[in-house]
Amino acid sequence: MRTQVVIIGGGPSGLLLSQLLMRQGIDTVVLERRERDYVLSRIRAGVLEAGTVQLLTEAGVGERLAKEGHPHDGFFLTNDDEMIRVSFEGTGRKSTVYGQTEVTRDLYDAQDALGARILHRVDDVAPHDVDSDKPYVTFTRDGQSHRVDCDFIAGCDGFHGVSRSAIPSEKRQAFEKVYPFGWLGILSETPPVSEELIYANHTRGFALCSMRNPALSRYYIQAPSSDDAANWSDQAFWDELRRRLPGDVADALITGPSIEKSIAPLRSFVSEPMQWGRLFLCGDAAHIVPPTGAKGLNLAVSDVYYLSRALIEHYVEGGDERLNRYSQDALSRVWKAVRFSWHMTTLLHRFPETDEFDRRMQQVELQTLAESELARRLVAENYTGLPF
Repeated sequence: MRTQVVIIGGGPSGLLLSQLLMRQGIDTVVLERRERDYVLSRIRAGVLEAGTVQLLTEAGVGERLAKEGHPHDGFFLTNDDEMIRVSFEGTGRKSTVYGQTEVTRDLYDAQDALGARILHRVDDVAPHDVDSDKPYVTFTRDGQSHRVDCDFIAGCDGFHGVSRSAIPSEKRQAFEKVYPFGWLGILSETPPVSEELIYANHTRGFALCSMRNPALSRYYIQAPSSDDAANWSDQAFWDELRRRLPGDVADALITGPSIEKSIAPLRSFVSEPMQWGRLFLCGDAAHIVPPTGAKGLNLAVSDVYYLSRALIEHYVEGGDERLNRYSQDALSRVWKAVRFSWHMTTLLHRFPETDEFDRRMQQVELQTLAESELARRLVAENYTGLPF
């Protein structure tokens, strides 16, 4: 089998990259370990930056997003019972609530319409000769061995994928911070408690009130990373969530049975470089951020932006300037998002070593946000997404 670009990983970043390239006449093959139904069942992020919405629209998958997405003009931070609104007015941008599952579904439909080659249930994927001008990828499917020759390989296969390890260990450097807590989250068929997201700072720990649509809510509370979601009944979760919210918000909360419950660990991780020879990493294959800043999916999309532009320049215009600086361009934006996500995490969570001084610093910073339009504007600019 032969193609121009092999894309390892059929999540939203891999599908979006394939979509953008195919619309420019560039041939791709997408390799995905799981079934399509499994990929579409994963519950993930739901807050899209303005640039993400723009790129999805450019890719031809913005129609349903425009109809069913929920644009937001701000969000709330809390300092115990105090509500602090961060307005996006003045940034020229909005955020949009639209679940990652829906983004993936739209991309699958668009790829099907283009006749994309997306191979599911592939195992033993391995990139070869990535530092040569003739890279290739091998894999097994239905017990048969296969090989795809290509010009370039895009590793969109996540933190536990094989792509990152194809860069020699002595040539890559990892930066990592593992946080001593996770997010216990539930999905419930209940109306959201607020039309805008609420990020709560409380002496008992962090909480988040989010949503997927007017009848589907997503809520989180900080919990020990060693905890098990099975230890939490729905009632115990709702009771603890109420304790961490301002009184008026807690009183307005409508509860119901959870339809999904899980604990997500939190970490900050960056691997440099994001390219080696003709292999390019995108998304979680190269970096992880805690979800506090709503950056995970959006960072993957920004990587796809830089890589798609670079590959289009190579094939359509005959230049390699963007390809040669892909890692530099992508990492510049990645590190800014890592900083913002780290900042939001340290501002809003309780760490085991938190003492009264640390608590006072959180309170002072939140009070600064309450009093300073300039401080809120800086948060708004980062939250809605820095330019690509």
